[in-house]
Amino acid sequence: MDAKYDGILFDLDGTLWDATKPIKQSWNEVLLRHSEIKRPPITEDELGECMGLTMYKIAEKLFPNESEYVQKMLMDELCHYENEYLSRHGGILYDGLEEVLKKLHENFKLYIVSNCQDGYIQAFIKAHHMENYFDDTECWGRTRTSKGISNKILMERNGLKCPVYVGDTQSDAQSAKEAGIDFIYAAYGFGKVNDKDYIKKINKVKELL
Repeated sequence: MDAKYDGILFDLDGTLWDATKPIKQSWNEVLLRHSEIKRPPITEDELGECMGLTMYKIAEKLFPNESEYVQKMLMDELCHYENEYLSRHGGILYDGLEEVLKKLHENFKLYIVSNCQDGYIQAFIKAHHMENYFDDTECWGRTRTSKGISNKILMERNGLKCPVYVGDTQSDAQSAKEAGIDFIYAAYGFGKVNDKDYIKKINKVKELL
């Protein structure tokens, strides 16, 4: 990693872990309580198509026949239960992740910025005992704004002048551009990114080293 960077900002889903299976399980458990919601069980493919979206945008996509009020109330319940479920069960960490984080943290401050609800990043950290690696986090659930602005908020709070963002989707690349920082494309994740929008592509986590 170039010594010019004073920090590394990570996306979470598709970059550090894959939590689609436990999210699917937790959400379908909640939906069993709501016989009034007429739709089949949520699938992992559907969740994959939602990665990078904020929670209420996900609700619009998964529950298009419901009113905005019902979408939001249901998504609040889904995400609350999801946070509890993930903090206990965790997700699938990408191969070699902890080794990479441990090595990077020797020379860089590490951060997470995600479009998730508040409590989701904490669930990841708690489930996989990552407390020692990340210096700060930010998310849509707290800022209620774009990921690019969330990047800027975290950067300002931590006095970062030239960090780099690591993510797996075009929206991640856009968030880095909005924050005026470089972007590394995690091609092993969920999304596709235009060639002109990243400085480096990695095909597995260990390539960050």
